[in-house]
Amino acid sequence: MAERRGGAAEGLARLSEWADAHLSLLRSLSAGMAVAGVLVLARSVRLTAKFTSAVDIPVEFVRKNVKLRGKLHHVTEKGLEVEHIPISLPLITSIQRKWQSKGLLLVKLAGVELAPSGMAWLQQELKPKQMIWFQLLGREELALECLVLVNKGRFLSVCLNEEVLRRGLGRTVPIEGLPHDSLLHWKLHRRLLRAEYKALKKHKGIWQEESYYERLRDRIGGSRAVQSLKQFVSWLRSSV
Repeated sequence: MAERRGGAAEGLARLSEWADAHLSLLRSLSAGMAVAGVLVLARSVRLTAKFTSAVDIPVEFVRKNVKLRGKLHHVTEKGLEVEHIPISLPLITSIQRKWQSKGLLLVKLAGVELAPSGMAWLQQELKPKQMIWFQLLGREELALECLVLVNKGRFLSVCLNEEVLRRGLGRTVPIEGLPHDSLLHWKLHRRLLRAEYKALKKHKGIWQEESYYERLRDRIGGSRAVQSLKQFVSWLRSSV
């Protein structure tokens, strides 16, 4: 028993000597853990913050293309008015609720120029208070350029940007906020072009209307009456 006590005492002595010799290292580790804890807490606060305006969203969120969720309120000519629903962490969220302000984010379908029929379809398809996800791609003044995702069933989500183009309810345009020579821009722009091509190939939406008017114009332009009128105008000009 005495030998065991002696061994334990010797072990504690060695541990104490090691701690004294590496005191500065232990202090550095403690300081590092404290700093890391502060950083984690700060990051958690930012993730649980409720954004009520596009200018409130940190630049790094836009640069990293963070995906946020929100509750739809209105579909307008300018875009979707969405209430941001942040991540819920009980302790932090209960503190933040005391000073959170109210406001709606203006979310636009990035890379899409909506036709009037497209806005009508969104107003019919999307329900008030519906939950949506929007991935940040850019910020133009007070509007956010985003990929907008809507859940369709338990394991399926639909990208509204592509769905609108696939139905022929809009046209593709450059994605504002992303560098046009970046890999991400061309990757997403190619996806949108593919969706638009499907509508063009099947003559859906605006492409059906344009194909009809083009056929009508060609038919009128090729008629005998129009050809005779063109010949008469040409003869009259040469005579004068």
